[in-house]
Amino acid sequence: MTIQTESRAPASGIATSTTGRWMQLALGVLCMTMIANLQYGWTLFVNPLHAKFGWEMAAIQWAFTIFILTETWLIPFEGYLEDRLGPRPLVLVGGIMIGLSWLLNSQADSLAMLYVAQAIGGIGAGCVYGTCVGNALKWFPDRRGLAAGVTAAGFGMGSALTIIPISIVIASQGYEAAFLYFGLLQGIVIILVSFLLRSPSKDQFGARVELLSAKRSFAPTEMLKTPVFWIMYLMFVMMAAGGLMATAQLAPIAKDFKVADVPVSLVGITLPALTFALSLDRVLNGVTRPFFGWVSDKIGRETTMFIAFGIEGVGLLALARMGHDPILFVVLTGLVFFAWGEIYSLFPATCGDTFGSKFATTNAGLLYTAKGTASLLVPFSSLLTQATGNWHAVFYTAAGMNILAAILALAVLRPMRQRMARSI
Repeated sequence: MTIQTESRAPASGIATSTTGRWMQLALGVLCMTMIANLQYGWTLFVNPLHAKFGWEMAAIQWAFTIFILTETWLIPFEGYLEDRLGPRPLVLVGGIMIGLSWLLNSQADSLAMLYVAQAIGGIGAGCVYGTCVGNALKWFPDRRGLAAGVTAAGFGMGSALTIIPISIVIASQGYEAAFLYFGLLQGIVIILVSFLLRSPSKDQFGARVELLSAKRSFAPTEMLKTPVFWIMYLMFVMMAAGGLMATAQLAPIAKDFKVADVPVSLVGITLPALTFALSLDRVLNGVTRPFFGWVSDKIGRETTMFIAFGIEGVGLLALARMGHDPILFVVLTGLVFFAWGEIYSLFPATCGDTFGSKFATTNAGLLYTAKGTASLLVPFSSLLTQATGNWHAVFYTAAGMNILAAILALAVLRPMRQRMARSI
């Protein structure tokens, strides 16, 4: 069997002195850091936009939804181009579009213009995200979990470096200046880095690297015909939906639990519970990606999924029952995000293991569209809360999906991948 389902030591045939691949990984992380604000920094601009134009919050947040959809659902096409043209042109175009997006945001005086700007930003972010993750999978066939995790961590934690500076600029010079200055900074950095990116050559690591991959590389159309892909897609949707719900609804949940403004003191730091939870989210949401990616390289993808997804499900159940306590609210939301962010390393790594390296960017991009599909389920959490009068049904539903995904990892995905490995 050659498709990785359990731990596998790195092949000695891979040239450990090839420091170039670590440089490529670092460049990818830098690019991911530069696009993080497009998703995680957006919340800082919502209230200023509402205050200036009087637009409804829901109307403003549609701009965020447009960003998520264009960022995720176009990645397969962008990955197709990267697999054929290499990472440089895709990241270059992405950097231009990202700078243009926030430039237009700084000038937007209508919702239509805001929506167009966010669509441009989503396409640009997808070019960068899909390319950097796919390139990492190609450079690290022996450590796909770690490489995908480290790269995704740049996106998960990147905004932590600039949230405070952006907040200061918004407070002192207005949100328009923040959009303009940081949009240009992010775009220029990505454009410059793009000229340093490259894909590995076919014999970059020697012939023995093939032992770490599928016997052959599946084209995207071939992959879409396999049951293994669709079970992974289903699991990805179930896992992403719960985490996106927590991301989008954390402030309303804290308000309804009456803990949002209650001071919480942990490890010598005192902050309001919601602020503490949001800060902890960004850190743990980034740390978990390389951590569980590294673990999966050691003990296997499905085993790691079972552990992480199970923790996520238990964490959501505990948050529903004990989240009214401010300290437990902070701790449990941290646990939930720690057990959620790893999906962005585990699924790309498993996809690369199963379907090979040649079309890794396109194939991982197709799987990543599950995030966009899951985002369409998030509004239903508000409807369910309105119908039931509390958040319990939402938490129980999300927890159930996580626990089911954990069971599917061992009971369905692992034997399916093993049978597939024997048949090719």
